[in-house]
Amino acid sequence: MRSGVGSTEPPESGGAGFAGAGAEAVIFDLWETLADFEPANAETMLQEVATRLDLEPEDFRRRWESVGHKRYVGPIEDVLRAFGVPDDALDDVKRIRLDYTRRVLVPRPGAVETLRELRRRGKKLGMVSVCSEEVERAWPETQFAGLFDAEVFSCTDGISKPDPRAYRSCCEQLGVEPGDAVFVGDGANDELAGAERAGLRAVLIHRPGEDPRWPGLAEWQGARIDAIPQILQLV
Repeated sequence: MRSGVGSTEPPESGGAGFAGAGAEAVIFDLWETLADFEPANAETMLQEVATRLDLEPEDFRRRWESVGHKRYVGPIEDVLRAFGVPDDALDDVKRIRLDYTRRVLVPRPGAVETLRELRRRGKKLGMVSVCSEEVERAWPETQFAGLFDAEVFSCTDGISKPDPRAYRSCCEQLGVEPGDAVFVGDGANDELAGAERAGLRAVLIHRPGEDPRWPGLAEWQGARIDAIPQILQLV
């Protein structure tokens, strides 16, 4: 039987003989790991921005997606200018995006309690996220603030998963070797394989009762969980 949200018991498909037991550090992905990413909320935000720019939402979405990962590296103002946002609309667009981030950057059930328990057990905690600068700006206002020993935001560090440097940067800040760290993520951006290439042990997380969201992960042979508290049974 699949474990429910909040359970500390790993699903039957993951965890047995996991090599990460006894790890010194646990490093987490952010979206769809510690916090939910709901496409409907993002779509509402994109429509607000499109309206402010007098663009059709579908046209704006296509153009915005064509920017690709550039929007996750460097100042968002530079990205918006390169995208063609006029100076007189920059502040409004940035405000819309920041307000959206503040609304959705909310811990999943059990996430905060699990992080505190890991720290109580002496584990060092890291977070590595592919994100635009609004996440870093909103971070101090969230329940996540102060829970991590190291945080790597692609918008500031200039590198993003699955680049091994992103994981190794976090490990260096934590003062641990990659082989002594576990990475937990939903698998976006090839992040699990990237973590393993960097020398970490990887754990897949996906929503209970659902298959992993990203292609190629349905047959994931490594450890997996469907609720954050289950990591307590693996490390």
